[in-house]
Amino acid sequence: MAAPSITQTLTTSTNPDEDSLCSVTKQEPEPGQQQQQQDCWLLGSPGRCLTGESHVERAWAHWRKLGEPKLIVAPMVDNSELPFRMLCRKYGAEAAYTPMLHSRIFTENEKYRSQEFTTCKDDRPLFVQFCANAPDTLLEAAQRVEPYCDYVDINLGCPQRIAKRGNYGAFLMDNLPLVKSLVEKLALNLRVPVSCKIRVFPDLQDTLNYARMLEDAGCSLLAVHGRTRDEKDGKKLRAKWEAIKAVKNAVRIPVLANGNIRHMDDVHSCLVETGADGVLSAESLLENPALFAGFKTAEWVLDGEDRSEEVKLDQGDLLVEYLKLCEEYPVPWRMIRAHVHRMLGEWFRIHPHIREELNAQSKLTFDFLYNMVNRLRVLGVKMPLYAKDTHRERISANGSGA
Repeated sequence: MAAPSITQTLTTSTNPDEDSLCSVTKQEPEPGQQQQQQDCWLLGSPGRCLTGESHVERAWAHWRKLGEPKLIVAPMVDNSELPFRMLCRKYGAEAAYTPMLHSRIFTENEKYRSQEFTTCKDDRPLFVQFCANAPDTLLEAAQRVEPYCDYVDINLGCPQRIAKRGNYGAFLMDNLPLVKSLVEKLALNLRVPVSCKIRVFPDLQDTLNYARMLEDAGCSLLAVHGRTRDEKDGKKLRAKWEAIKAVKNAVRIPVLANGNIRHMDDVHSCLVETGADGVLSAESLLENPALFAGFKTAEWVLDGEDRSEEVKLDQGDLLVEYLKLCEEYPVPWRMIRAHVHRMLGEWFRIHPHIREELNAQSKLTFDFLYNMVNRLRVLGVKMPLYAKDTHRERISANGSGA
């Protein structure tokens, strides 16, 4: 199989002009994209004056230049990698985040950089997300990727135990001066804007103060997950859209809403209820990467809805498309394995012996995975996706709904 011609992987250099930048094929930023960064972000100079009205104006100018994307793939560790982003983009996603990258490891480890961050010409608009607790280290990592993205994002929302041990993500909510210094370090030194993804505090006023602090520090876009860091079970605990609405009303920069986005009906409701400038979806996209194109899994087809509008697309079809993208844009097999389980989860519940065979494979191959999908089809398994009038359900980049 030929190496991909447009995949970008970063290796050792902090200077994006050095020949050692790419371990696959060197892909310079598109001229238009470079010009866009220069036009919107202080004519190519690092952001030395990012306070007050001018900062807010630049934040909105940049967002508008990107087309004000409303349907966005959320950052997911090991799950929002390039092939999956490209699959979601095919089915309606208008922007996407990379998986969370560890800033210290990214600066120190060439193999980590080349495997964990890949992109291509069509992978835009793109947020590259880092976790960090050291401003200088974060800046070094961010400078490696800034020519290849539209925002450098700081993960301030990861609630997992590993984030607590590593002192990053949502656990930096206990050290707001450090959070402020991380944002300021990037805002004052990068040629692309800084975004932040946060969770809410139990107390709404604390959340609003937090959001305003981030804006004042130089954050140009805020993604708000409407759960606290202790609310980890998204299936049992509804995100607080009212808290996201309050943040939207409290700051002047673009705000994205995260939480409870299971299908396009939720997208429309969230945009109306929160006033947010876009939505992020995570877990639901893993099962149904065609969510933003208006497709629903059977789980979300309500009683009384017409199932006759089933389309000739199911999760097996989506998995095959994903696998082909993985052949074009190679990623670690652990990522591929995770997506197989998520997209075929319902199929495996019907035929668990197929899942057991998958789990028994110490080394996966594409031939094995393609044959596995074919075997499931021979066994008569079908998990169709359903669509109402996708033109009606589609959320446009220029409005809350169409």
